Amino acid sequence: MGYVASVTSDVQSSNFHSQCERIFREWDAAARAADVEAMLALYADDALFETALVPVVMPEKQDGVLRGKAELRLFFARSSANRPDQALRWYRTGRWLTDGERLLAWEYPRRTPDGEQVDVAEFFEIENGLIACHRVYWGWKGASMIAPAL
Repeated sequence: MGYVASVTSDVQSSNFHSQCERIFREWDAAARAADVEAMLALYADDALFETALVPVVMPEKQDGVLRGKAELRLFFARSSANRPDQALRWYRTGRWLTDGERLLAWEYPRRTPDGEQVDVAEFFEIENGLIACHRVYWGWKGASMIAPAL
């Protein structure tokens, strides 16, 4: 019985790893292209999204939390239309982290080979191959950019 459980666990872990690789690749590509529908396709219908940018983009959402695809769609559309492209280089190291069961994380570091960029860390909770919860943590450079709007 222990062997079967171990095999099942390995299969589930391998499947989760593939889901993380796909989300790592597709989320970044959709965000770069400002492809709102492609981004939304990666999220569960009832997904939560938390970032300090929410009240900047959507002043009516002062708690910084979006709930469900309707709010995500509005946020992604507004933020894509008004993003400061000179501050976004979209540089990542190509590395991501996972706990192997639920969590996926990566960063857009401040220092890049071509200069500085907005620094954020992205944390995703993955369920059934979709993003169930997404939290964005801002580094000092990014936080200093959005702080005046808060």
